[in-house]
Amino acid sequence: MAQKLWEKNVQVDKEVEAFTVGKDREMDLYLAKYDVLGSMAHITMLESIGLLSGQELEQLRAELKKIYHLADQGKFIIEEGVEDVHSQVELMLTRSLGDIGKKIHSGRSRNDQVLLDLKLFTRTQIREIVELSYELFSVLLSQSTRYKDILLPGYTHLQVAMPSSFGLWFGAYAESLADDMQLMQAAYKICNRNPLGSAAGYGSSFPLNRQMTTDLLGFDSMNYNVVYAQMGRGKMERTVAFALAGIAATLSKLAFDACMFNSQNFGFIKLPDEFTTGSSIMPHKKNPDVFELTRAKCNKIQALPQQITLITNNLPSGYFRDLQIIKEVFLPTFDELKECLQMVTYMMKEVEVNKQILDDPKYALLFSVEEVNRLVLEGVPFRDAYKQVGLAIEAGEFTPDKQVNHTHEGSIGNLCNDHISMFMQNIIDSFSFEEVIEAEKRLIQ
Repeated sequence: MAQKLWEKNVQVDKEVEAFTVGKDREMDLYLAKYDVLGSMAHITMLESIGLLSGQELEQLRAELKKIYHLADQGKFIIEEGVEDVHSQVELMLTRSLGDIGKKIHSGRSRNDQVLLDLKLFTRTQIREIVELSYELFSVLLSQSTRYKDILLPGYTHLQVAMPSSFGLWFGAYAESLADDMQLMQAAYKICNRNPLGSAAGYGSSFPLNRQMTTDLLGFDSMNYNVVYAQMGRGKMERTVAFALAGIAATLSKLAFDACMFNSQNFGFIKLPDEFTTGSSIMPHKKNPDVFELTRAKCNKIQALPQQITLITNNLPSGYFRDLQIIKEVFLPTFDELKECLQMVTYMMKEVEVNKQILDDPKYALLFSVEEVNRLVLEGVPFRDAYKQVGLAIEAGEFTPDKQVNHTHEGSIGNLCNDHISMFMQNIIDSFSFEEVIEAEKRLIQ
């Protein structure tokens, strides 16, 4: 059985070991590839300050590349009795290279290793979330332009209110995603700072070159203060979780609209039959299960920031094992949100729009405000015009003019989709993902 990195002569109680390790081995599989990347940068720096020879560096790099490709192909495993990904990588190196493998941990702790792994993993996941969000954004904006002239009812208090349009409906969710990307951009900037070299949270007596590892890994900067670097555990995850929750909130609201608009009582949109599921006893049913599951999953994701807050909010500075539990709620969330983004994008591409919604006379009163405004434009004081139309409605004498003429920015007749597109593109461009991708490629080549 492999010895723990910290173990000396006393072996820990088996039940205590099982409880303290928990799901860490399972969760660390998410981090394996990134642990190797961090080790590659770290040993390059160790060689530069004389703690490894050039030959040792090359031997370690060759073995780490093999482990990286194993992890990249999903073949990396953490063996029974091995605590975590850090221990497994060091064990594999020591089996291959003997004592050279034991030198890899000089100048760092598992504390700053996991801090680094989490940041490297998270910034990759953020990039994938941003790419998928942009795909959905593009579909929504395209559908907004395609159906810009198709009217549908707008509601307040779930009461028929004023004319809206599919141009507005699709475009509103596109712009919401753009704002979500602004929040994600802030989270990315907090994530993309290097904690490596902070060790257990108090630095090292080795003359580490932290700027070198920062550059090698493509970080914007380092977390300078070593105590603050350790304090970032939990803070980074919570900040990113808020950004994930923002996207989830947009998807959840869209999913609710889609479920409601797809129902027979509304009939505004229709999903292709192959996108719906049936009932075991009602042969006519075509259920929008994808949107219902999206709503539930995204509502669950919106609880993530609170979960992380409740794990961390009564901890003083320094490392505590409580922080391990964050992995269990944080790491799997990215896959869940990515799946929701992919499915909603797929559905929004294929959704069918009802082009005759407002032919139904029950929507006649949608146009009451239009009539009030027409009278005002003819010189009638607004309050008098409001009363005149209200009395006509009460008397059953209101006849709607269904011509809508909205011209101001962001309205039915002037969607500003080109401005929304430019707004989103500027946010996407400012992430500068290419620099990180290139830095990681250089490390593993």
